[in-house]
Amino acid sequence: MEKKAYFLSDTHLGAAYFPDSRERELRVVRFLDSIKDSAAEIYLLGDVLDYWYEYRYVVPRGYTRFFGKLAELSDSGVKITWLIGNHDIWIFDYIPTELGVRVVDGTLVTDVLGTTMLMAHGDGVWQHNTKFRILRSLFRNRLCQHLFAAIHPRWTVAFANAWSRHSRSSATSLTGEALQRHDAVVDRNIDRLLQFSADYCASHPECRFCLFGHIHRTTDLPLPSGARMIILGDWLTAFTYAEFDGTDMTLKKFNG
Repeated sequence: MEKKAYFLSDTHLGAAYFPDSRERELRVVRFLDSIKDSAAEIYLLGDVLDYWYEYRYVVPRGYTRFFGKLAELSDSGVKITWLIGNHDIWIFDYIPTELGVRVVDGTLVTDVLGTTMLMAHGDGVWQHNTKFRILRSLFRNRLCQHLFAAIHPRWTVAFANAWSRHSRSSATSLTGEALQRHDAVVDRNIDRLLQFSADYCASHPECRFCLFGHIHRTTDLPLPSGARMIILGDWLTAFTYAEFDGTDMTLKKFNG
C-alpha cells in the first residue's frame, strides 16, 4: 500500500462546552484507526486537547483511548508530530516519552515524503493585540508555570474549563453586526497567514505547502510561488483533514 502523510488540527478533545466530548474522541480514534495501514506520518497541528497541564508525577484524567491509539501507531512505526497550540501549550515530557510522539513548540519546516513543508498552529504567526501577547508570554513563562503547578488541580482544571467554555460560548452566540465583525477578524487572520506564507515561500522556493490550524475554517489557497497555503479546519463541527500522497495534497472530511 502506498504510504501517505496526514494532517489535522483543533480537535479540542475534552472541551467542556461540548456535551459529546467522548464521542468526538472516539471519532478521532476511528479516523486514526482507518489510516493506520496507509500512514507513514501524522501531523497534529495544535489545540488537539482543549486543556492540558502536565504535572511531574500525575497524569490528568481523560484521553485514554486517544493516547492509546497514538501509542499503538507510534509503536508500529508511524512518525507522529504534535505542534503545540494555544490550548495544549503545557506539554512537557509525558507525551513524548510515553507515547513516542515528537512535540514541536513553534514553526516546523520539514521534509514530508520528499516535499518541503512549513507548519505551525498559527496563533503566533502574526502580531496580536497587547492583551494576547501578555497572556501568551505569561503562559510560556517557566516561573508562572511552576506557580500554576503548585495550585491543586481541582481548582486549575475547573478554572481552565470555565475560561474555555466562556470563550467558545461567546464566539458561537454572536449574531448580526457582532457576527459580521467576528467573521471580518477571521478573514483578516487568514489574509495574515496568506501573506506570511507568500513571504516565506518567496525566499524559500523549495517549500511547496504551508499548513496551519487555529482559524477553524478550511482553506486552500495558491501562493505566488506556486506553493499552497492550507488551513485544516477543525474537529468540532467540520471533521476535516489533509492527505498527502507524495505528490498531491487533498483536503477531506471524515464521515466515520
